[in-house]
Amino acid sequence: MTNNAVLLDKGIKCLTESMGLLEAEQFIYVLLSQPFDYTEWRRKYLFAGMTVDEISDAADKYCAENPEKAAV
Repeated sequence: MTNNAVLLDKGIKCLTESMGLLEAEQFIYVLLSQPFDYTEWRRKYLFAGMTVDEISDAADKYCAENPEKAAV
């Protein structure tokens, strides 16, 4: 398991690389400035309609296709 400092560093790096610095900052501001329930969002949007087996299969496929990003 990754410690919090490393996890935050990776998260910020992902955001800035994919969105750019300004949009990453805007995203963080929006996320922190309003009520947000990640668990509810995840259930409603991220894995909507998927079974546990489908989620697991998708994770396995992603790890196989992206070994450099897969957790060790």
